[in-house]
Amino acid sequence: MSFRLPLFPLGMVLFPGLVLPLHVFEERYRVLVRELLELPEDERRFGVIAIRQGREVGADGVQALYEVGCVAHLRRAQAYDDGRFDIVTTGTARFRLDVLDERGPYLTGQVEVLPDELGDTSLAPLLDRAVRAAFADYLAALADASGEEIEVPELPDSALVLGFLVAATTALDLDERQRLLALDDGVTRLSAELALLRREATLLRHLSAAPAPELARAPISLN
Repeated sequence: MSFRLPLFPLGMVLFPGLVLPLHVFEERYRVLVRELLELPEDERRFGVIAIRQGREVGADGVQALYEVGCVAHLRRAQAYDDGRFDIVTTGTARFRLDVLDERGPYLTGQVEVLPDELGDTSLAPLLDRAVRAAFADYLAALADASGEEIEVPELPDSALVLGFLVAATTALDLDERQRLLALDDGVTRLSAELALLRREATLLRHLSAAPAPELARAPISLN
């Protein structure tokens, strides 16, 4: 079933179960937050969708969007005297953007929620263990390459949520993260991540400097 959803384009990918804090300063998104705060708490949601082409700021900044995004639930909002907000949101479900509407103060879209299914349950336990081991090896290689201590997040019991956490915290480019978000099921996502983690760990061991992943820049937490 499709429905209308306000959209917040960003130069990043949000995954279900992950917490995303945002500083809201553009007038169109101030309007969005004010409107959301007038709704019942369980209806305060909007779509975070990655920018394929363009930039976040400015009326004509966004030129193209990816097709799959993530619904964000507004959990907390702190208002400032000048109209800005600091908000905390949680990713809840993936969606596909069917129709983009550029009328109004901010973008909206006709979207359809995508199911978050585990996939082949016979493969899930094997991939779950392999990805946990590969993620630990990747973090060790990252710490060695950067010379910095990496705080390892507590890994979830769920294989499905594990796939989202690994996708959000591994140092991947936007296209790769978006591809992981759009995959049909958790097993397919874990399989893709296993190959990426092994690739990244190998590359890190041959680099003199390491990229800065989200793990090193800001805390990532699960809902």
